[in-house]
Amino acid sequence: MQKSKIQTLYEACNLLFSQKMLPTSQQVQWLKIFMGTFKAIDVGIDEFGLCGSPSTSPRRDKGLICGQSISQITYIHIHECHHFSIGVFCFPAGATLPLHDHPGMTVFSKLLYGSCYVKAYDWINGGTTSGFRTFGLAGKVLDGIMRAPCETSVLFPTSGGNIHSFSAVTPCAILDVLSPPYSEELGRPSTYFLEFPISSLPVYGAGYAMLEEGELQDDLVVAGAPYLGPPIDDAGIGCCCLLDFASV
Repeated sequence: MQKSKIQTLYEACNLLFSQKMLPTSQQVQWLKIFMGTFKAIDVGIDEFGLCGSPSTSPRRDKGLICGQSISQITYIHIHECHHFSIGVFCFPAGATLPLHDHPGMTVFSKLLYGSCYVKAYDWINGGTTSGFRTFGLAGKVLDGIMRAPCETSVLFPTSGGNIHSFSAVTPCAILDVLSPPYSEELGRPSTYFLEFPISSLPVYGAGYAMLEEGELQDDLVVAGAPYLGPPIDDAGIGCCCLLDFASV
């Protein structure tokens, strides 16, 4: 029986992120391309569905998340272990996930449907911590609208736009793989930032801002929803399930 995409993604992440050595650029590219093949239905979401209306999905009898009925930012937890996490953020139109970082992480993000305005920065010389708050000069990496279908984006600990924000232009969903996952205990908290744009710098030019750690917004609520996609078998990985992946 053919494996589901989410099962293959789990097995690839387990192989890639559980190894002692860092993933190679070829392995990162393989995972980026593979995640680019995902659609909402692959993770149990009917992107066109309205709760209370007939679903257009052939799996409607098994239940799906109704993408058009999401009324607040919602996270669908799929898997998490010490090495990586897999999940989906669903947004209603107009919802914003403020500027936040991913300390020491590599993050793969695939827009499954809809449109989303993304702003992303990287530290110029690393953030400075003073009085338990982080601040510093950051350079803009991305400032524009992503529209599905589009390729998977990848950010790294110090490049690729490690500090980013999402604002949903239309209802949308983003499949995320984080390695390693957030952990307060292990020094990987999620930190939110205030942005103070700088029109131009003599040395660097335009496209920069001072970022300062800020408090989490009181009105930011992220709800949880059950994962309704194909199940993941984490009991073991077959020796030949990832021949293409292992060969790169």
